[in-house]
Amino acid sequence: MSVDDLTARELSDAVAAQRTLRADLGRHELLNGLIGFLFSATGPVAVILAVGRSAGLEPKVVASWVAGVFVLNGLLTIVTSLVTRQPLAFFWTIPGTVVVGQAMSAGTTWPEVVGGFIMAAVLMVLLSLSGQVERVMRLLPMPVVMAMVAGVFLHFGTDLVEAINHDVALAGAMVGAFVAVSALPTLARWVPPVLAALVVGVVVVLGRGSPVHASGRWLVEPAWQAPVFHVPVFVELAVPLVITVIVVQNGQGMAVLQAAGHRPPMDRITFACGVASLVAAPLGAASTCLAGPTNALVTASGDRRRHYAAAVTCGALAISFGLFAPGMVRIITTMPGAFVAALGGLAMLKALQGAFLTGFSGPFATGALVTFLVTVSDVTVLHIGSAFWGLVAGVVACALLDAEKLVERRPA
Repeated sequence: MSVDDLTARELSDAVAAQRTLRADLGRHELLNGLIGFLFSATGPVAVILAVGRSAGLEPKVVASWVAGVFVLNGLLTIVTSLVTRQPLAFFWTIPGTVVVGQAMSAGTTWPEVVGGFIMAAVLMVLLSLSGQVERVMRLLPMPVVMAMVAGVFLHFGTDLVEAINHDVALAGAMVGAFVAVSALPTLARWVPPVLAALVVGVVVVLGRGSPVHASGRWLVEPAWQAPVFHVPVFVELAVPLVITVIVVQNGQGMAVLQAAGHRPPMDRITFACGVASLVAAPLGAASTCLAGPTNALVTASGDRRRHYAAAVTCGALAISFGLFAPGMVRIITTMPGAFVAALGGLAMLKALQGAFLTGFSGPFATGALVTFLVTVSDVTVLHIGSAFWGLVAGVVACALLDAEKLVERRPA
């Protein structure tokens, strides 16, 4: 077969794929893709902004972070969903983002954080090539991991309470909108509660006449950062990032997709997460993961065979949002501090609740409690933050108190 014949076949296959996608893009797929995107562009972005503000990052660095996680993961979502004909929506690890803020509060610099992103990406690629991803997912008890997640998420809940105390008119109105929409499941299916809180908060801020800076550059301008590699950062940041991506995020995404009748290939997904994270790291973007909540939204209705089209829609909207990240970030970061704290806290409520339920409602509850207490203590030992030591303490507690259960979990 000649090169011309191969080219003709590739073009024919591409045209056929485009026709199939157009045929599969119905009302359910477009709507589910839009809602999945709106979820990712509201609460999770608020988490990045809250971490960026607490860490003192410049707005252009935060904008580059947001652009990286949306544009690159949007591309990855489109490509993998089209190739596998499965809904594989990729975004970034929210627990890992919070761990970044915790590491920086303990003294880790931004170049070291970027180095941690790269080390985590390489580790994910190596694990995927070894074919041992599912074995690794079983080594750490999920209650212990989720207790660590609860510990790093906790301050978002307390910051929400402080925001209400500091500015009850603004934060209280946002909470009221969130509760009102959440109380109406039919409405919440179409309007994410966090989006309602965001809109109400903007209305309150504009009604006060507070200045909101919309002028300036809107198109993305990457803020490249050279990495710095330190062994303590590998332990403090890279290892927790890999654990949250593989065990927490990808595990959740896999469960959601399996419940919807799909069969996500976890080794290949982990490899894709590692490669995408490696490319995104110099932009300051946190590690890529298979997004559980977003995949739940894109598979919420419609024909299972057409769910991939909803993921493609979500990915295309993510790319568009990421390209205009500087303007979006500039507007939100000039809002009052209570606005960002309330938005981030509301976005994390469901995740915080889920972390507590998983951590303390099943086996290994004592180990989970030890993990939680060590994590929230913010202790730093050997220049390594409390998220890692919480995991270590929790696993040791499980080994001492629940050794038989650990043996039962051990992979064959």
